[in-house]
Amino acid sequence: MKTQKMSLAVSAFVILSFFFAISTSYAQKDQSPKKPVPKAAVKQQPKAPLAPAVKSMAKNPYAGAIVIDAATGKILFEDNPDAKGYPASVIKLMVLLIITEGVEAKQISLEDNVTVTAEASRMGGSQVYLKENEVFSVNELLYALMVQSANDAAVTLALHYSGSKEGFVDVMNKRAQELGMKDTIFHSVHGLPPGKGQQPDVSTPRDIAKLCQELLKHPDILRYTSTKERPFRMDSPTPFIMRNHNHLLGTFVDCDGFKTGYFAAGGFSIAATAVKKGMRAIVVILGSIDRKVRDAKARELLARGLQTLVASAPPPALAPVVQEAKTPADAEGGTGPETEKKDVIEIKKDTLIIAGAVILGVIILIIVMYSLAAKNKRSKKRRGDGIGFLE
Repeated sequence: MKTQKMSLAVSAFVILSFFFAISTSYAQKDQSPKKPVPKAAVKQQPKAPLAPAVKSMAKNPYAGAIVIDAATGKILFEDNPDAKGYPASVIKLMVLLIITEGVEAKQISLEDNVTVTAEASRMGGSQVYLKENEVFSVNELLYALMVQSANDAAVTLALHYSGSKEGFVDVMNKRAQELGMKDTIFHSVHGLPPGKGQQPDVSTPRDIAKLCQELLKHPDILRYTSTKERPFRMDSPTPFIMRNHNHLLGTFVDCDGFKTGYFAAGGFSIAATAVKKGMRAIVVILGSIDRKVRDAKARELLARGLQTLVASAPPPALAPVVQEAKTPADAEGGTGPETEKKDVIEIKKDTLIIAGAVILGVIILIIVMYSLAAKNKRSKKRRGDGIGFLE
């Protein structure tokens, strides 16, 4: 009797386990699907520290210097940036700006043919040796202005634009004031040292940097300022080969401008620019003691300025995660083709689990029932044998 009760208990346990498995399976199926866990954001590298500022030397090899971000005008380095000096041929950058703006305003054209005057042909200093009554295009004269630093080309352009050197100087000074070059005054169109009774051109590193920043709003000017060498009078059997005085071109990676200047009283000056990883810096040095020293210092300051800009640049934006477009059924919470397919797969899995549990339960139940029946039969047989035998 005790064994029979134990068997019934086992059978009940098996049957209850079977129904528990079925109910659990359906309960899990009815649960709302969990929201997908978004992929972990890509861990960004910490920003590199800003490049250390260039320390001022006890005895600087220049009168003043500045480095700025070409895009924003932010000062990256300055050392006596408001020191007034004689920029010499660096002022030709203002000539380039005015002529460029005149072309864009359609006041003049790059294809205009300009006749050289006697006054222009008599200019000294660096030149392309223009002769009276020669004719050149504005475009060719701009190359002469920037590559050879030709004083005769500067005068020819000024006369073509304004009709007189004095009139063009007035335009230069007006434009300087508009740009906020408050410590700048121009007296010539070329930057040569003043003659008797004349005044020198005066500016500062800060003001020249503002001029350069404005020039970069006209990227076409870089074709002139980045040219290292170019023939002049190309139709001549012996063209004049112009060579750029800016020795950073070709020796400093991605330097593409601007201009150098020199005369004894003003020293060696330079305004230069370069780009690195999309960041552009401008350096201006006035009144350096030597050409090689000026160029070396310009390279150093320009490199440090670019290093600072690149180090402080924001990291590139992460590419947006492209999500698969939802079907109308998905949007409405219905069952689109993909959803139906998924449900079919889930139902098949549940069916297999239930079927397996049923089969297992039936097998166990049969075994238990067979065991009980066998025991009951043996018990009856023993009782019958005892009653039928006579003593």
